[in-house]
Amino acid sequence: MKRRFFLKLAAALCLAFALPSCKKDNSTEKELENLLKEPSLSNESRYAIINRIAAKWLDEQRYDDLILYLTDYVERNPDDKYNAYWLLMTAYTYIQMRQERVAEYYFERIIRDFPDLKVKDRSIHFICLERLIQISTNHENRIKYFNTLINRFPSNVSITEMYVRLAREYEQIGEWTRALKTYNMFLEQPDASSIQITDMHDIYNYARNLIDFNNSPKNWTFKSLDALADNVKSAITRYQPRKLDECRSKVNFFAVSWRQDDSIPTGSVDFSMRNFMHGNRISVTEELIPGPTINEAYLKTKGWTLAVPTWYFYFRKVNFPADPDIHGTWEWAGIYIGEMM
Repeated sequence: MKRRFFLKLAAALCLAFALPSCKKDNSTEKELENLLKEPSLSNESRYAIINRIAAKWLDEQRYDDLILYLTDYVERNPDDKYNAYWLLMTAYTYIQMRQERVAEYYFERIIRDFPDLKVKDRSIHFICLERLIQISTNHENRIKYFNTLINRFPSNVSITEMYVRLAREYEQIGEWTRALKTYNMFLEQPDASSIQITDMHDIYNYARNLIDFNNSPKNWTFKSLDALADNVKSAITRYQPRKLDECRSKVNFFAVSWRQDDSIPTGSVDFSMRNFMHGNRISVTEELIPGPTINEAYLKTKGWTLAVPTWYFYFRKVNFPADPDIHGTWEWAGIYIGEMM
């Protein structure tokens, strides 16, 4: 009996793969459905038959039929060890139908309600988490997915990339304490300074600057642009280099040429203005020059001890929501050397 059954199964599966005509396909489907009713059918054989039927319907874009078939099967067979796989195929079908929100429900359900299962050496829970990160627009959910990947599948992902993506999600919902902590964890990774992430340009310097600014006293910021400009002008006209040094940012301050490629990180510089003021007649324009946005401005100055004596001081509004007392204040962030382009 058993031998005759397995011969029937083998023949049906061969027909399913080999016969293209609609009529023969229909008869093959019926034969496969009949085989599923055999009480002696093993889990592996049942999996092979259902998977063949599902793959065929997916290829034929019979999406509604496939979803109904798989979800009905799972409901009627709660102990089938491959149920996570059938629901994964269901979720994938919804993605093909461009119904990502429904697919998200099924991916979530697989992780929550079904034990993990490996198919072709890949964890179904891992596949679900990858897909969820791709389609979910809810930041709280994405935070949960990234944390699960880090905790459950550390060898399957780049932990460095996971930390920085997780930090970005915390930023989006204003969880700045967690965001800064996670950025710090990112910076502690050995490949943090070299990692390339396509949608995150110069992310290492962004994180480094954020952490450095957070750890600084931030005592160089001014409540308004006018207050900043008045203090800088006063220090220049009175030749007070120490006061001028007090006005500039102590974190991420830069001095670059206008012609420097914007894609090249400028880094930060640390110097005393005294070295460039001594013995020179420094002049400053009265009016500020508007920047490319309302949160930026330039102050033109001349007479510095360099081959290029014209410098533009760059002022900007501080963007640091982690500290409401500092966010929105103004800082002298850098110097552009030479005539404005």
